[in-house]
Amino acid sequence: MIIKIIIVLLLLFILFNLFRALFIMVSGKTEGRPMSHFLGCRVLFSVVVLIFVIAALKLGFITANSSPINATAHIQI
Repeated sequence: MIIKIIIVLLLLFILFNLFRALFIMVSGKTEGRPMSHFLGCRVLFSVVVLIFVIAALKLGFITANSSPINATAHIQI
C-alpha cells in the first residue's frame, strides 16, 4: 500500500511542476527560475516513477492486471 501512495505523490508532484511551468509561460515572468527548470523536473520525476513502477513489479511489491489477450475463451455448448 505504501508503494501506491508513493507513486500517487510522485504523480501529483509531476502535475504540480507542469502547472508551475504553465503559470510561468502564461504570465511571462522572467525573474526567478525559468519554465524549462520545471519542465525538466517533470521529465526527471516521470522517469523516476517509471523506474520505480518497473522495479516494484519485478520485485513483487505490486502486481499488474492480467492481459485480456491471455483470457480463456468460454465456449457455449
